[in-house]
Amino acid sequence: MTQDKTRKLSARFKQPGLISAPGVFDMISARIADEMGFDALYMTGYGVVASYLGLPDAGLASYTDMAERVHRISSGTATPLIADGDTGYGGLLNVDFTVRGYEAAGAQAIQIEDQEYPKKCGHTPGRRVVPIADAARRIKVAVEARSSKDFLVIARTDARTSLGLDEALRRGEAFLKAGADVLFIESPESEEEMAKIGRTFDVPLVANMVEGGRTPILDRAELERLGFKLAIFPGSGFLAMGAALRSVYGEIRSKGSSKSWTGEMYSFDDFSRLMGFERVWAFEREHPES
Repeated sequence: MTQDKTRKLSARFKQPGLISAPGVFDMISARIADEMGFDALYMTGYGVVASYLGLPDAGLASYTDMAERVHRISSGTATPLIADGDTGYGGLLNVDFTVRGYEAAGAQAIQIEDQEYPKKCGHTPGRRVVPIADAARRIKVAVEARSSKDFLVIARTDARTSLGLDEALRRGEAFLKAGADVLFIESPESEEEMAKIGRTFDVPLVANMVEGGRTPILDRAELERLGFKLAIFPGSGFLAMGAALRSVYGEIRSKGSSKSWTGEMYSFDDFSRLMGFERVWAFEREHPES
């Protein structure tokens, strides 16, 4: 099944039209997104670290933490998975190990970036990048490490914020020479900058749509017009979830009950089915306890 998903995602990148991938960060978000017919899911590092460890996305999660999440999400969903691999969690040998591990865990694509290790979220301040030659070597090692050519290597640069857009574009060119399949120029700060990225490269490009982040949120038609192939929405799910939880928990705290809360909820029966209880019920009917 994993290889089928990998071939499916690789083929989708060759077809027309924008790929919009929601950010998933735990098995609830993954299962909900999985049944909605997306072309791909995006395992967000920020969201996984927050939900799994309750910590900021500042290089505090290990390769082991993240590879386990890749395996859990991939094995519990049928939709191809694009996974955030940060910097590769160390030196070049770590990059090799990370790509092999993510592919074995069931991902269909990995994102590798050029930040110094430990890294930080791409829409927060204080990010620093390694020299361009070192960054390109990371991508070369990542490409060489994969076992299937359909497994996509997404090369991300965070150079825009600290070194400017022209340096970010130079890094994109270096990443392509190193064998990257998809380019991710992180944190352009205007639609004009996004347009320049689109004019510069004739390869699949990533737009990182972070509500409240540095890059303007654009709709499907605008992103396609500017030349982007993949739009990821890493924060949409956990930001919406956080607001919903604060609302309903606030109701319970202030009134002692959820009875009068007017927000939207899953029905308990539908949520139980989402989590796989139908199989449990069928099994118990077939194999009743004595």
